[in-house]
Amino acid sequence: MAKVAFVGLGVMGYPMAGHLKNKGGHEVTVYNRTGAKADKWVAQYGGKSAPTPQAAAGGQDFVMACVGNDNDLREVMLSEHGIFAGVRKGAVVVDHTTASAQIARELHAEAKKRGFDFVDAPVSGGQAGAENGVLTVMCGGDEGPFAQAEKVIAAYARACNLLGASGSGQLAKMVNQICIAGLVQGLSEGLHFAMKAGLDIEKLIATISKGAAQSWQMENRYKTMNDGKYDFGFAVEWMRKDLSIAIAESRRNGANLPVTALVDQFYSEVEKMGGKRWDTSSLLARLER
Repeated sequence: MAKVAFVGLGVMGYPMAGHLKNKGGHEVTVYNRTGAKADKWVAQYGGKSAPTPQAAAGGQDFVMACVGNDNDLREVMLSEHGIFAGVRKGAVVVDHTTASAQIARELHAEAKKRGFDFVDAPVSGGQAGAENGVLTVMCGGDEGPFAQAEKVIAAYARACNLLGASGSGQLAKMVNQICIAGLVQGLSEGLHFAMKAGLDIEKLIATISKGAAQSWQMENRYKTMNDGKYDFGFAVEWMRKDLSIAIAESRRNGANLPVTALVDQFYSEVEKMGGKRWDTSSLLARLER
């Protein structure tokens, strides 16, 4: 058992912190910007809440965070009452936010100066993965702190790997989203074509999902896509945030991402259709207009 703080109780953080308490058996303190959410979590899981990130981090062995973007991360980590103001020497801060590799490196360097460790650890698996405790966690940082954190992260992960130095976790998450973007567009076009051709979608998927076209997206999303329902996964506005991070990084490292940039434009069209909170499979809705 470890003393753990969890900062940020959104759709991902709320169940992740719950797994730390119930499955991991850790002593958990939570903080959320909206205090009522923290109170609800404590009522459901036990543990305790803190009034600031600094107070939540004080005296903990590990401090986990899962917030919105780079700006949110700077605020929650480096502000006057932020996490870094409360972390004890020797502790490990684990950031599950999907953010830039640049801020991960900045926070890692600052943590080292202050005598504790920082691991960037974005996750994949969406809300369902968080609720079921089967997330994939991509980490960047030093081997020692990672090895310590991995035992705690196990409460909500089915896979957790160190990809390299600080920032590598964020870079791996960018690759994850790049791969998904092109795949979902391909699946959308395939289903759109099949519908226009008058094929039986159930028989089609039962057949091609046993071959090279098979994917997690096909297996888990074709039914809802076929029904024109898009409330079952990662939101379009979140995907656009992630793709913008990947595209910005590509400008720095010289990578060529033509399909990713195109799919990002397609998602902007979905947003204009009212689909900001539709799941990413809603690329099909754009084709079916």
